[in-house]
Amino acid sequence: MPGTCVVGLQWGDEAKGKIVDLLGDRFDFVVRYNGGANAGHTVVANGKTFKLSLLPTGVIRPHVRSVIGNGVVVYPPRFLEEVGRLREGGIDPAGNLALSDHAHVIFPYHMEEERLAESEASGKIGTTGRGIGPCYQDKVGRRFGIRVGDLLHADYLRDRLRYVVPFKNRLLTAFANGHADTLKPLDPDRVADEYLGYAEVLRPFVTDTSRLLQDAFRDGKRVLFEAAQGSLLDVDHGTYPYVTSSSSLPSGIPGGAGVPTKAVQRVIGVVKAYTTRVGRGPFPTELDDGPDGIGERIRKIGREYGTVTGRPRRVGWFDAVAVRYTAALAGADEITVMLLDVLSGLPELKLCTAYDCGGERTTHFPSDSFQLERCRPVYETLPGWTEDITAARKLADLPAAARRYVDRVAELAGLPVSVVSVGPDRAQTILV
Repeated sequence: MPGTCVVGLQWGDEAKGKIVDLLGDRFDFVVRYNGGANAGHTVVANGKTFKLSLLPTGVIRPHVRSVIGNGVVVYPPRFLEEVGRLREGGIDPAGNLALSDHAHVIFPYHMEEERLAESEASGKIGTTGRGIGPCYQDKVGRRFGIRVGDLLHADYLRDRLRYVVPFKNRLLTAFANGHADTLKPLDPDRVADEYLGYAEVLRPFVTDTSRLLQDAFRDGKRVLFEAAQGSLLDVDHGTYPYVTSSSSLPSGIPGGAGVPTKAVQRVIGVVKAYTTRVGRGPFPTELDDGPDGIGERIRKIGREYGTVTGRPRRVGWFDAVAVRYTAALAGADEITVMLLDVLSGLPELKLCTAYDCGGERTTHFPSDSFQLERCRPVYETLPGWTEDITAARKLADLPAAARRYVDRVAELAGLPVSVVSVGPDRAQTILV
């Protein structure tokens, strides 16, 4: 089964979209198998910038069949908005974009539930506020989940919403009372009318994507799986509880796409040349050094602001302890080093090679947040470079210090580097 997975090995935002876009010509299918509209991808092609959060990155390739699998949660207005933006940019995904009939649907009560939960300072996780977590809660809770295929059956959808919405109104009212907030109860029939309107526009895209992909493998098609978020945000193996609500590792593919566990033969791990994180949670190598510090410099040059939320990302040095941990979990065969150009001009660079956790040195990554909070980075320092490397197209074009940095990242990760990115455009790429 010729399947490949592109997965982020940090806390997301590793520029996975560029790698998926670069590989797109080699595949027949590109598949999203987890997450929702909280996963931002920015792709620059032919001078045009496309910002996607729900649709697979491969959708900008007209010959590639793009699939949103059953493991994704879908907010229909966002789906239709992104399709509309693509059409404005000269790309019509009709005919090559498939949406799973078993993907779960985000409703207004999910977003309201998340808003109220996030207003609890003591329990705040730092979500994107898109209703992702509450939708996954309903999915695994079984009683209140509604799937994309349900939208295509008006009577059934109305019956479901007449059962679900009264319960959600009671729940939200209790939440709101605890926050001295007032809410207008949702009307199940109005919600049904709204979503039945979306359904008619969604209908041409909806299909049994598990069967579609199983047929693709049977016919020898090449399939690329695109992970959302990063491995350190995986609900089981990430820095819990400051994680996403789905499996962002390749282990999420069988359940999230409906394919056999042997579907993936190659795993490409994507890392930034430094580290970023959005939202709350421990971050050992964070550069919290003020408005004139290195962290802010990297943030500005790297345009480190959330594609979905616009929030400034937290910035830190490359953390090899974390990457070794996630590379092992993902079964990565290689890594790609992204945004190397952002580090140009810094006199020296630091790489975290171990942690000091309460006076004990370790190279093991403790994914439980309360334990990771105790850890301090142990650094080694490498010289920086002053040259502009955005025109480099082969490793020999890089300054010696930049080449040494890439080599050291590979050594620390224990994996070969297959791609080095020196700019946002497709052309600004070194294929090793």
